[in-house]
Amino acid sequence: MSEPFDFNPIDPAVRRDPQALYTRGRKEFPAYRHEGLPMTLTSIFRYADIQAMLRDHELFSNDFAETFGPPPPEIAELGDPGPPSMLGLDPPEHTRLRSLVNKAFTPRMVRHFEPRMREVAEELVSDAVAQGEVDLVQALTYPLPVVAIAELIGVPSEDRERFKVWSDEAVKSLGAGFFAPPSPEAIQAQFAVQGEMHAYFSELAESRRRDPQDDLLTGLVQAEHEGSKLDQEEMLSMLVLLLVAGNETTTTLIGNAVLALLDHPDQLERLRGDPSLMGPAIDEVLRFSSPVQFDPRRATRDTEIAGVKVERNSLVLGWIGSANRDETVFDDPQRFDIGRDKNPHLAFGYGTHHCLGHNLARLEAGVALEALLAHTSSFERSDDRELPLHASPVFLGYTSLPMVLKPA
Repeated sequence: MSEPFDFNPIDPAVRRDPQALYTRGRKEFPAYRHEGLPMTLTSIFRYADIQAMLRDHELFSNDFAETFGPPPPEIAELGDPGPPSMLGLDPPEHTRLRSLVNKAFTPRMVRHFEPRMREVAEELVSDAVAQGEVDLVQALTYPLPVVAIAELIGVPSEDRERFKVWSDEAVKSLGAGFFAPPSPEAIQAQFAVQGEMHAYFSELAESRRRDPQDDLLTGLVQAEHEGSKLDQEEMLSMLVLLLVAGNETTTTLIGNAVLALLDHPDQLERLRGDPSLMGPAIDEVLRFSSPVQFDPRRATRDTEIAGVKVERNSLVLGWIGSANRDETVFDDPQRFDIGRDKNPHLAFGYGTHHCLGHNLARLEAGVALEALLAHTSSFERSDDRELPLHASPVFLGYTSLPMVLKPA
């Protein structure tokens, strides 16, 4: 008799090293119905099933309102949370909102940003190497993405320090509500940080109405003035989403890249010797150490996945971290290979909600690693203590990376 499949996604031990359970899930429990949770929830582990789910927005929705229902009175009295961001919408509303920001993330616009990102990365890494021993999150993996998204939106440099506090609070309980009801205190904290961000961006948007600039915020303000395209609350939700999504996942990607290379010194030396492998190396990190581990959807009607019934309005979690190690898609999937040439990973999602900022994230991760390799002869962990996990079960990442950097 096989052992019970005890897949608890919020267990820290599982979060740190889920791959053995992912492998069992793909082979024995491709659709796993969780028991004892506050809502009906099914986890799926195979690449083909997850890709099919992400492709079909009519059957699998990103709008979870019908599952969660109206908030209880003690939550409702905290106020109206406002409209969902485009992340929580389906076409055609999602298409309308995405079209308003899409042009800011095209390959051409990202190439335009590249010299500035290289300048910032060089400065950050030079300062870190001069210190010798740093927390790489504070020194590089967090500030680089924040500068990128702040300058893209049009946020004054002196205001960026607020972003860390806001972003940490906004994402720390992300996804946890699928597994346990959030406390009133946690919800109240979410409302508070959302209110602070909305107040900040409302004031900044008003300044752009008076004095337009060459930035994304001005474009959104002008779209609002066109009438039907964007209203004030939609604009604020969009800015909050871009702020959080624009730095959180890329911070995690850069940190995971450093750790993956340290764990595979042969691949680190290979990359030092052949910088042309940087693009494939970033994609291999995205596959091997996917920053986002799962993507949820709501079934809009009764259906079936891998022989398991999925009821209307129940939730399905597609485990991206498992799909990206699927033996039927990737050759030798447990091997970290920066020269992998067939790498159709799902780290940026798939279909309607494919990550808008994937080009920018790849650029930021690439310039960060290039600067780190150029300015160091070696780098290593400063100790072997267990790294602090990201607070949200959505992410595979760490909030601190104590490192020793030896200059080139």
